[in-house]
Amino acid sequence: MPDTIRHLRPFGTALLLAAVGASLAACSGGDFGRTRESMRSDDMHSWLGAEVTGSLGLKPSQFQLTDEERQLRDLAYPLIEPPLSRPAWKSVFGDYKALPSPWQQKVVFDRTMYGRTLIDEPHRSHSSRYAQLIEDVRNDITRFEPFFASAIRVIDLDKKRNASMARVSALSPKEKEDAVARMQENSLIIQWVQQCLEQRVSSYRWGLERLVIQAPDGMAADADRLIGELAAQTTNPPVQAQPPYGRAVVSKG
Repeated sequence: MPDTIRHLRPFGTALLLAAVGASLAACSGGDFGRTRESMRSDDMHSWLGAEVTGSLGLKPSQFQLTDEERQLRDLAYPLIEPPLSRPAWKSVFGDYKALPSPWQQKVVFDRTMYGRTLIDEPHRSHSSRYAQLIEDVRNDITRFEPFFASAIRVIDLDKKRNASMARVSALSPKEKEDAVARMQENSLIIQWVQQCLEQRVSSYRWGLERLVIQAPDGMAADADRLIGELAAQTTNPPVQAQPPYGRAVVSKG
């Protein structure tokens, strides 16, 4: 009997550790790298507006988000979050965070960070590194059209909002202030995405160049073609957001 108990103890400990690990994962993170459900809400990306206006010393709008404005923010976040910014453990222990706007960031953009992370992270082969790069670029290309289609609709509605304010009866100063603030938020979010796309193209090119030097592969041609496609789209976006007060986004690095 003592021998049996001695053999069972490690097994019981392993079961206990597995159960604790599973419960922590369930509480802290979602399945397959998805954001845990406790972090999800209809307005989970509403902070983007307050972030961009606050970083310029402007007041955020108190208006509720329209469906189009909410969609703009939801589509913006994946393009704002730097690629390869989530280590594997963050997929389990909390993977969502607010990001500082470019007007608030004091650290100069480092175009080498993506490539160094891609090369330094453990991979089974250099082919898998090329595959990761190709997947990241293709994801951005896939996200490009839906985001800018949403941006076009939001800007068009903001133009109508701006034109209608002159005809609104008894428009209070507070209502006008919130309307102007919301238009500024929307424009700044679009500018934020435009800068992030420019930075991504620069980062992808640096990473590809280093991969080619370290491990030449036929997959490099596919990656180069996709990066060129993303660069062409980024250079000629279907809509240009106007910077409020002449404060345009400046991409450094």
